[in-house]
Amino acid sequence: MTRTALAASLAVLLGGCMVGPNYHRPDVPVAPQYKPLPGWTQATPEAEAPKGDWWTDFNDPLLNQLEPMVSVSNQNVREAYYNYQEAVAEVQVARASLFPTIGITGSATKQRTAKSDLSTGSSTAFKPISTSGSLEGNISWAPDIWGKVRRQVEENKATAQASEATLANATLSEQTALATAVIELRVVDTNIDLLQKTVDEYKEFLRVVENQGNAGTTPPSDVISARTQLESAQSSLIALGVSRAQDVHAIAVLVGKNPEDLDIPHSTALPVLPSIPVGMPSTLLQRRPDIAVAERQMAAQNAAVGVAVAAYYPNFTLNAADGFSQSPLAGLLHAANHVWSLGADVDETVFDFGQRHGEVAAAKATYEASVASYRQTVLGAFQNVEDDLSGITILAQQAQVQDQVVQNATEGARIAVNEYQAGTVDYTTAATAETTKLSAQETALSVQQQRLLDTVSLIGDLGGGWSADQLSDSKKPSDSR
Repeated sequence: MTRTALAASLAVLLGGCMVGPNYHRPDVPVAPQYKPLPGWTQATPEAEAPKGDWWTDFNDPLLNQLEPMVSVSNQNVREAYYNYQEAVAEVQVARASLFPTIGITGSATKQRTAKSDLSTGSSTAFKPISTSGSLEGNISWAPDIWGKVRRQVEENKATAQASEATLANATLSEQTALATAVIELRVVDTNIDLLQKTVDEYKEFLRVVENQGNAGTTPPSDVISARTQLESAQSSLIALGVSRAQDVHAIAVLVGKNPEDLDIPHSTALPVLPSIPVGMPSTLLQRRPDIAVAERQMAAQNAAVGVAVAAYYPNFTLNAADGFSQSPLAGLLHAANHVWSLGADVDETVFDFGQRHGEVAAAKATYEASVASYRQTVLGAFQNVEDDLSGITILAQQAQVQDQVVQNATEGARIAVNEYQAGTVDYTTAATAETTKLSAQETALSVQQQRLLDTVSLIGDLGGGWSADQLSDSKKPSDSR
């Protein structure tokens, strides 16, 4: 009967009121759809894509090999992971305050005291050695009548969920950084191939000019100009080695390796440009981990207001002890030596000269600041996606025109070189045509590079394969890292 009453009392106290505001997510303005541009079309397959291994859509073997290593070996991700583990542990610490603290104390003392001569007050002999002891169990509980502890648990839980979303954000950020580095490496390799082909063409052109010079049909200055043009292309080709080395080093660090430990062979293929379903703007509220971070931080600050408000109310602590005490020690556990105590403490601050009022005001101001931060994060997310969509759409149109420019420039250079050999045009015309051709090819490659980078950026800005629904209930996960 006593246990039933105690359990009922515990349930009533734990289910008591909680001071402070209950959390409600603030509204944010959400457009019905992304702004379409001329030529913009909505991709339809798998409305929730990209998800999971989104990088496989680029059909690049290096990306497929290295991307899974980011979540395991990247040091920024590992730092975020253990920050999350710390936040989960803090939830456990806060929850423990909801329950009583139970302890056991025991002691044993061996002592000898002197006998006193009552007539003179002096010690003339010693009493026999005696041993005394005690064994006592104690319990202390501060019932969460006003909900302060539960608000603290709520705050720590939201903080842990924000830390979990931060981990997802760090992982996605490093994954997109790796995809960017791989794309840039592939573009450098393609540019190396382009310049190597150009160097070979310039060598052939120089041979033609030298033949013309030997025949006396062209001045020596044309030979020097042709040689300079070749050497300039060779210099640019050598310089690409610096960019390639830096890209490889960046990739190594992103997968947690020393730069000298990773060797990536030259590739002649660019990643495939995937089609990315965009979905509706409102999905960003669930798909962006940085938005989830801001929203959970807002929830934590809301709970912190309740913690501050609870300081206005008195604190109660219940104490109980039960055990045995005996001197001498023999017979300690006999019923005659049984001792117990019950007690309660209450404390309340009467005057604090505005301290609690200031703490509540500060907590409310921090919450309002977090609301503004959340809304700004959402607006920034919309801007990111719109920028990506604009870039992808406009660059697709530019790529079509630039492909035609490359075709015309290539044909123009071929004709100009043939006419120079026939003597119908001067050297400057042929050299200019060759330079125009190279410039058009490099511009086309740059446009393709930017389209790939904007696609990676769009995937990241859409939240990758992450969703806020994946946030745990702040239970400690298994350490698989």
